[in-house]
Amino acid sequence: MIGSHVLLHLLENGENVRAIYRTEKHLQKTKALFDYYSKPELFLKIDWIVADIIDVPSLETAFQNIDAVYHCAGFISFDPKDENLLRKINIEGTANIVNFCIDRKVTKLCHVSSIAALGDLTKFKNDTSKPKLINEETEWNPETLHSDYALSKYGAEMEVWRAQQEGVDVVIVNPGVVFGPGFWNQGSGAFFTTVKGGIPFYTNGSTGYVAVIDVVKIMCQLMKSEVFNERFILIAENISYKKMVDMIAVKIKAPKPKIEASPWLLNLAWRLDGIFATLFRTKRKITRQGANSLQNADLVSNEKITSHLNYSFVPISDYLDTIVPDFKRKT
Repeated sequence: MIGSHVLLHLLENGENVRAIYRTEKHLQKTKALFDYYSKPELFLKIDWIVADIIDVPSLETAFQNIDAVYHCAGFISFDPKDENLLRKINIEGTANIVNFCIDRKVTKLCHVSSIAALGDLTKFKNDTSKPKLINEETEWNPETLHSDYALSKYGAEMEVWRAQQEGVDVVIVNPGVVFGPGFWNQGSGAFFTTVKGGIPFYTNGSTGYVAVIDVVKIMCQLMKSEVFNERFILIAENISYKKMVDMIAVKIKAPKPKIEASPWLLNLAWRLDGIFATLFRTKRKITRQGANSLQNADLVSNEKITSHLNYSFVPISDYLDTIVPDFKRKT
């Protein structure tokens, strides 16, 4: 979703763009997004290359005569069974992108990371004077329980900083949960599908949310700016899971959850889910790390990016109003 919107934004601003895709199915998803925005003619201007970030020979062609790189490709999963695939795509794939950027003397690289790769406030849990917000400088604690996804995105960032050490100007963006149209069966889009089906439980944890249009505008502004070798958290608001589910439920006319999932219930849920996944060889729906994150109420700061670019984010509720009609049409 982010990559497709980056393409659209660059083309709307007159850039010459090359993009990689793996299958015709993925290509058609991007084409459908351009149709959604009534810009099918811009899709035809993209120089498409069949390639995969974990297939080095295919990247040889993709990187010919390239000045700047937006690295949006990645794999999202919170199932422990996908640990090797997460590392393969997110870390090794990023390493391949970095190596080509160094070798081909790319002028600037923008990498899409995640707030999952940020530090946390765990070591301050018994300190009443603890920092109130997680920011770009919050220390990563290797002793904290992290999901395999978070570890893979943190490892990917280490590869990007290697590019910086080798002379490539880099910027890293750490978006929260990114909402946008067109991809309703994957990523954050599945959030809507789940709410539509009815969620009986809610939690009081929270996380940061942002509209995809804000993410791509900021990425492109950073790439055009004199800012480099910096990372930026991209969120519009910190919102509790209960408030977010209620908000979506109202907008799509689905039932709101009514039962609070207490810590003991979440801990029971991830254990039972692990047993069922093992017995029936299904994907995990909730893990230990996932249960912890649903209870985590730490807040994330967007102060750095708002001050650097004097940027104003679209309020999440307002943005959902613009994309919900697309969800209703397609589900």
